Amino acid sequence: MTQLLEIGTARVLKCANDGPLLKVPGDANDFLGDAWAHEATVVAIPVERLGPDFLDLSTRIAGDVFQKFVNYRMRLAIVGDIGARLEGSKALTDFVRETNKGNSIWFVPDFETLSARLASAPAA
Repeated sequence: MTQLLEIGTARVLKCANDGPLLKVPGDANDFLGDAWAHEATVVAIPVERLGPDFLDLSTRIAGDVFQKFVNYRMRLAIVGDIGARLEGSKALTDFVRETNKGNSIWFVPDFETLSARLASAPAA
């Protein structure tokens, strides 16, 4: 079930584990629209909602989706374990590390980690 939660200064749209997948950049519009309808400032998408090619950087899906979120000034968190994918790709590991240094797009292992990060983060 999708939930709207207040964490620190953030209004987080925590997407349900089941539902339409984020398979192509255009699918981001549905997540953004839902976030705007709820007046959210952060969208938390579980890894279960990512299409099979999302984390394959050669497809450019992740980059295009992330650019869309940044352009619309909506923070995004990908929530869940991607350890197996990281082990198989140095490029993805580097991408995740660099992405997590910023304040717009994060990969976090669980919602508790996201909550802790948002509780201590400045408003964006």
